[in-house]
Amino acid sequence: MDHGIEFPASRLHVVPAVLSLASPSWQRDVWLRPEEFEDLDYVVTVLFDDFCDADDPAPWLGKSLRTEGEVALMKELGEAYSAVEEEVGSGASDEVYLDAQAWGSVMAVAGRLAQLMVTNDLRAAALLHEANGT
Repeated sequence: MDHGIEFPASRLHVVPAVLSLASPSWQRDVWLRPEEFEDLDYVVTVLFDDFCDADDPAPWLGKSLRTEGEVALMKELGEAYSAVEEEVGSGASDEVYLDAQAWGSVMAVAGRLAQLMVTNDLRAAALLHEANGT
């Protein structure tokens, strides 16, 4: 069931952050370049502090997460990220995170979550379009 989005601006941060965690080429091409704004720390801030809490995403249902499925995968993503953080240490560089053995799990969960979030957003847009008769 789609609970809607109370804070659409938050969703506009969460979805791209999840997409970047699902994209190894983006991570290497953007995060590892010091002149770029986005890095792993930025993505973690979005997903754990500012617009969601990947450690406890349930309260974000209906705020920046649409469905229980998104909540479950966000929690799984938080767990996968925490496993990498335990492996490499919280002060490690982005490159060390990306080279960690468990990083593949983060990308896999992020890929599933990204697909679900985009599908849910497209479904909601289609329903809105139908409701407006356009």
